[in-house]
Amino acid sequence: MMKIAVSGCLLGEKIRFDKGHKRDDFVMDELSAYAEYISFCPENLAFGSPRPSIRMVKEDEKLNIISNKTGDNLTDELLEKSNQELEKINTKDLRAIIFKSKSPTCGMSSSKVYLPNGFAEGKDDGVFAGLCKEAFPYLPMEEEGRLCDPWLRENFVMQLFAYDAFENFKEGAQMKSLVLFHQSYKFLLQSKDEKSYRELGKIVGSHDGKDFESTFKEYEKLFKIAISKKSSVGKTRNVLEHMAGFLKNFLDSDEKKILHEQIDDYAGKILPVIVPLSTLYIYAKKYDVEYLLGQKFIHPYPKELALRSDIKSVK
Repeated sequence: MMKIAVSGCLLGEKIRFDKGHKRDDFVMDELSAYAEYISFCPENLAFGSPRPSIRMVKEDEKLNIISNKTGDNLTDELLEKSNQELEKINTKDLRAIIFKSKSPTCGMSSSKVYLPNGFAEGKDDGVFAGLCKEAFPYLPMEEEGRLCDPWLRENFVMQLFAYDAFENFKEGAQMKSLVLFHQSYKFLLQSKDEKSYRELGKIVGSHDGKDFESTFKEYEKLFKIAISKKSSVGKTRNVLEHMAGFLKNFLDSDEKKILHEQIDDYAGKILPVIVPLSTLYIYAKKYDVEYLLGQKFIHPYPKELALRSDIKSVK
């Protein structure tokens, strides 16, 4: 199973400042079927629970962690425990990290930053989230608050399973298998970023004179950047139309009309993307179009998650 580091309070652990928790239904009731969770909470490790709440205060361009109760500067204590938790999760061969939003420790660009006079100045990464971004620049990361958005959730899960697939593929990879891997991710990559897909194709196609290790590292970096990008209605529609092109010699006029109407209705946010995708898959199976059947875009993650059944899963 995939290993995912998760803020402990989202797992239902009573470790928040008020000795409560923020159990997340998606994390615990849906994604948990495919993942093993590694809990973290530098705040609880540093100060226990219950504990006085803290805030981020910016002074002289430096961010400090200040106790709301005493006004004490707790930056060093929290940083020490954050590094300790970072060392722990770094040994776990992670596939993703899910943070608690708005936390001075774990927020991803959602932690409120205050000025010494008490006025809010903006938002930034929490202490631990910032360390994780620096340590794992290509690892899928998200906050539970943003995962309430169907579009962000679908993009995160697609990235997560693509990242996991690549990590599982790495061992024993050769040039021939890399070409096949890239081919299978053609439409998924195009739904994220056409330019990145083409650049990845050049890496695979112009490897002569390079050793495989350097080629593979170049591909890995760009692949992980590409899958982190967000899809859009326009990009996904182009992919669906491109996929439909592989079926044009098999379908009669009525079948083509139905398929393209479904694609249009998806683009118009009348139907969820699962409808035209299912039709494409049915036809690909019926006419044994192997190239389409081998595309990860058709089944990028377990269908039981049903993320593509929501019209709001696209923007």
